Amino acid sequence: MTSTQAEADRSLLGTLSVLAWIGDPSEGHDVPYLIAYTLGDGPQGREGGEAAARGLLAEIGLQIGDVVMDGTRSPRTFPVQILLADDQIALTLPGLNATCTAPPEWVAAANESGQAYFLFATRAWPEAVPGQVVTPEMLQGFAGDEAVLTSSAHCVLAVQSLQK
Repeated sequence: MTSTQAEADRSLLGTLSVLAWIGDPSEGHDVPYLIAYTLGDGPQGREGGEAAARGLLAEIGLQIGDVVMDGTRSPRTFPVQILLADDQIALTLPGLNATCTAPPEWVAAANESGQAYFLFATRAWPEAVPGQVVTPEMLQGFAGDEAVLTSSAHCVLAVQSLQK
């Protein structure tokens, strides 16, 4: 019964999207960032999607707030994983998968460092629809918003790749 309930909660998320970008190179190094967020289009609307996101994070053991969890120590058992194949990122969480295309500079930085900074936002971002352009101003407005940051889970994850 618990797993059935967990699956039902995931359906309340609505559309789960993922976006990759590079940090400010003027700071001395490129940091590959990845953010997962819901569009707020689930059956219970924005509030239901945000509640489902908080429930999912609690269920899989990711803390919300200013704690940055280290998923690089045991990447195969950490509940969030990133797989990079060419320019395609596959994000895997228990019961959820999402993909996105990474810009070339993200791929280069991830290959160089072997890791990425991941945020799972509990706040919905309905303006960032897959397939439409997200401007730097839109990204800064959302991912740089303190309310978004403090209501997100933060992790450093190993970037795994397919063996060639």
